[in-house]
Amino acid sequence: MTAPKFVLWFHEIDKDDIARVGGKGANLGEMTKAGFPVPGGFVVTSSAYRHMIEENQLEDKIKALLKGLNVEDADALNRASHEVQKIIERSPFPQAIEEQVYKAYDKLGSNPLVAVRSSATAEDLPNASFAGQQETYLNVRGDASLLVHIRRAWASLFEPRAIYYRVNQGFDHFKVALAVPVQKMVQSDVSGIMFTVNPVTNDKTQIIVEAIWGLGEKIVQGAITPDHYEVDKTSLELVTHRTVPQTIEMVRSGDGNIDRKVPASRIHKRKLTDAQAVEVAKLGKKLHQHYFFPQDIEWAIENGKLFVVQTRPITTITATTAKQAAVDKAVQTITGPVILTGEPASPGVATGIVNILKSAREINRIKAGDILVTDMTTPDFVPAMKKAVAIITNKGGQTSHAAIVSRELGVPCVVGTKTATTSLKPGRVVTVDGAKGEVYASSLKASSVNFAPTQAAYHAPAVTLKTATKVYVNLGEPDLAEEIAKRNVDGVGLLRAEFMIANIGTHPKKLIKDKQSHVFVNQLAEGMSKICAAFGDRPVVYRATDFKTNEYSHLKGGKEYEPVEPNPMLGYRGAYRYIHDADVFELELEAIKKVRQKLGYKNLHLMIPFVRNVREMQQVKKLVIASGLPRTSTFKLWMMVEIPVNVILLDSFIDVGIDGISVGTNDLTMLMLGTDRDNETVASDYDERNPAVLWALEHIIKTAHKRGVTVSVCGQAPSSHSDFAEFLCRLGVTSVSVTPDVIDKTRQVLYDTELKLIKK
Repeated sequence: MTAPKFVLWFHEIDKDDIARVGGKGANLGEMTKAGFPVPGGFVVTSSAYRHMIEENQLEDKIKALLKGLNVEDADALNRASHEVQKIIERSPFPQAIEEQVYKAYDKLGSNPLVAVRSSATAEDLPNASFAGQQETYLNVRGDASLLVHIRRAWASLFEPRAIYYRVNQGFDHFKVALAVPVQKMVQSDVSGIMFTVNPVTNDKTQIIVEAIWGLGEKIVQGAITPDHYEVDKTSLELVTHRTVPQTIEMVRSGDGNIDRKVPASRIHKRKLTDAQAVEVAKLGKKLHQHYFFPQDIEWAIENGKLFVVQTRPITTITATTAKQAAVDKAVQTITGPVILTGEPASPGVATGIVNILKSAREINRIKAGDILVTDMTTPDFVPAMKKAVAIITNKGGQTSHAAIVSRELGVPCVVGTKTATTSLKPGRVVTVDGAKGEVYASSLKASSVNFAPTQAAYHAPAVTLKTATKVYVNLGEPDLAEEIAKRNVDGVGLLRAEFMIANIGTHPKKLIKDKQSHVFVNQLAEGMSKICAAFGDRPVVYRATDFKTNEYSHLKGGKEYEPVEPNPMLGYRGAYRYIHDADVFELELEAIKKVRQKLGYKNLHLMIPFVRNVREMQQVKKLVIASGLPRTSTFKLWMMVEIPVNVILLDSFIDVGIDGISVGTNDLTMLMLGTDRDNETVASDYDERNPAVLWALEHIIKTAHKRGVTVSVCGQAPSSHSDFAEFLCRLGVTSVSVTPDVIDKTRQVLYDTELKLIKK
């Protein structure tokens, strides 16, 4: 009896063979048959996967492991995934498949280096793109290693996100199978991604080419910012390009891959010449024409020869949202000249009257419809910021207080203008475009201004997306909670205490001295409970106060209790303050107890910020327990990871006994790069996508997974950079917490990324 055919060469298959070789395998075959420059290879078919499951009698074992699984429970999902993958990877390789794989591998050459990819397929499922986790293993050499990596590819069908999607879509796990393309490696000098339609603007006349040095995994992961080339699709002329310095590249070393420093001569060099960029674009145009649909293409150049490694349809082309359309319309009506520029901090357009505040003591001067102009804001400015139609500051960057609060309030904001308080005149009417970071002169008089900002009313997306990666929101203003809770958000990942305390207005130690502690506890509890009530059973993670001394001193009575520090950023704050000012911290804990135990909101949890050493975390934990708040199944204790020591000694911090960690990318980036994000002189060097920060994030997430604790990222980076959110998603972050204005955008980015990760 002839054995079933478990291996098919690329030239034997085409786009009609998805059932046998999955979408990725079918595309490789289709391109090979059509004459595109595809590195040679073969596919271990989906029937091989099914044969492996059947011969090892794994179906019942896997079903037992997944029975009753609550996929919304991230810890349970990860445990089940790990167990299923383990039994697949440890199962014997069926002899019939092994023999065919060996024979095909030998035909590729003498012990060649290959890439092992995954290509999911399904029976009778219209949305089979949900089927499996896309895994790629590069520079695999040798028969034995090839079998190991084929097993790993099979096991990746039960990655957490793949399980999550199949359950949510009602797919039977065993109607899904996995084919494994095995392809000769391209040792790329330059590699990249190309889109045959601009994926951001949906401009169909453009081909977008992105390129990096070395192997392409770094660009797919989002770990390196690529060069950017825009080519006119009709004329095939290079329209514009942007060169980005690259310091690290992935290259082959032996039979594996390493990250190495890019030689100094290439760091600032363009990855592609004009002619090469056009050559890549021509290939993209041909693929677009062949498939009759916009394509997302992975390509590589080795020794001057261009290869296409993979292509797939672009799935993220969407119509402009109603909100963006409203803002675009407002921008089109701006006719005055630009009189001031700065850093775009919060999108939207507003026209109003300039009102310059020298300090927070003048906040009562702000009236509804004013544009608040000041040197920089602190939590004391929040009441005035609520009234303003726009905000302009001299100092600060996209992660400054003004920027963060403006985005939460939905108010246009421009920061880092340097001269706003001197170049703008009080009473003058101006227009602020927060998305561009520009301020325009207006010919209108104050009496004729319509003061409503053009932040259009919130429009929910037509489809409510679900993602395995949770999307939380950063929130500090209780009055906004009810409205924000209506959105497609999974909870509050960062409830800031500072805004609520600023509204209390008096330093807590003065309240203690005046025997008015109950005022602090009651008002803080009221704010917390309002947010907890709005979010129902969704979690609300309260970050304990992280006021710095210069911010606390602005509260009534504050100067009596706060030292004057040369560098408050690194001074008396966070866990150190809780230990040495335990009476104030106890008021916060009392407020939490009131919300949880008296008001009954069990969705409130606690997060400790700025923990400098393990001993501090131990001491703070003792204070929390002593107050009557032990860790339970309904009360979780989190720790912020925002200091390099937290990264380096993360295992030791986890040993203290915590349930989750949340990475504060704002402080972590500043402290790793030694750059003040609020100092416009050096702020250009502040970049959460710096390789050092990305390395730290990868280490944090992998350590958290290994230790079984939840890991979230709640800094500004996921809100500001969609590629950063994609990078985190690929690493397997449990959740991201973002500003309200980008909830839907972030959900879409995560959804698209997860689709890529589990695509056929």
